[in-house]
Amino acid sequence: MEAHLFRRESGRITAALTRMFGVQHLALAEDAVQDAFLRALEVWPMRGVPDNPGAWLMAAARNRVLDVLRRDRTARTFAPEISRALESAPAASTGLDLALADGTISDDELRMMFSCCHPKLSEDVQVALVLNILCGFGAPEIAAAFLMGRAAIEKRLARGKRVLAASRRLFDLTDADFDARLAAVRRAVYLLFSEGYHGAGADAAVRSDLCHEALRLTRLLLAHPSAELPETRALAALLCLHAARLPGRLDAAGDLSPLAGQDRSQWDRSLMAEGLLHFERSAAGTIVSAFHLEAAIAAAHAASPSLAETDWTTIVALYDRLLAMAPSPVVGLNRAVAIAERDGADRGLEALAAIPDRDRLARYPFYPAAFAELELKRGNLDAARAHFSAALAVARNPTERRFLERQRNSATGRN
Repeated sequence: MEAHLFRRESGRITAALTRMFGVQHLALAEDAVQDAFLRALEVWPMRGVPDNPGAWLMAAARNRVLDVLRRDRTARTFAPEISRALESAPAASTGLDLALADGTISDDELRMMFSCCHPKLSEDVQVALVLNILCGFGAPEIAAAFLMGRAAIEKRLARGKRVLAASRRLFDLTDADFDARLAAVRRAVYLLFSEGYHGAGADAAVRSDLCHEALRLTRLLLAHPSAELPETRALAALLCLHAARLPGRLDAAGDLSPLAGQDRSQWDRSLMAEGLLHFERSAAGTIVSAFHLEAAIAAAHAASPSLAETDWTTIVALYDRLLAMAPSPVVGLNRAVAIAERDGADRGLEALAAIPDRDRLARYPFYPAAFAELELKRGNLDAARAHFSAALAVARNPTERRFLERQRNSATGRN
């Protein structure tokens, strides 16, 4: 069975089962989904893949939940909706048709996404829950993506699921705190995409699967009238425009390719067009968010036929506004690189040295690498080599290490 089928269906089925049986039975729903996939691995090779794999898996998972509930003989203590589900089990076909309807599935996933972004949970727990429940990522994969131990991720997930279970129902999309949770949902999706695009995973510097899951969840948000707001459009624009550049992020050997060396003909034009359309529509209203500014920067890059023809003056101005609105060392780093492209290496080095809270970049290899690149442009080979060595010392995966070694070797004139 292909991994993408599990990715696509596990979150949908888990959300649907949780709506049917209550959030307090989330663990049972997850176990039932796992059981359904294991059953499929046993049955499908012999009988063939069904015409509608999602419906088959949904039926198997639902029946598994019902079997467990009956076996435990606790039906009379359940909430009324669970009792009704048990009583209507013989008429499973109609219930499954309703559960698998596109609108119902979308609402279930949205409600689960908003439930994962509970205000009692920190951002890192929210993102871990979204990855685990909605995207089908196991604890080992999440741990690898965030450079954490598996035990620590499992504790985050357990803590988050305890909070969800205590609520006893999925978030209602008509609740008064919808707007507050929507902001948290957008942030969680943004962080999920960022982890894939600028990942620190032990095995890869780019995780396209995380990026596309974040994009899928953003499209799900846009499909709901209450979430289809200018800021959500700006987030969608940003993710589409960055995702469009994914094919150029790695070269034919699977190594990182710098922006200057990317083959822009490989950029996904359909995603770029979708992103620009979202960006145009995000201009409705009077609010300019950080997502708007980041999307504008991404749009400026998308419109540039080459690095030399990039409108660096506009990009620096946008970074100035972004730094004032949402200050962070990474924004400062990107701004400094843009200043160097516009004004030269000396001005770029000054901007790098002036980044506030730059100690937070101590373990980020592309901070010393930026110094190295600019010293290389100034002809200071010894300084460039020293900065490349510092960057290599904190490289987070083999892909980053190979990239930095190539850059360092170019500074020494070696092949």
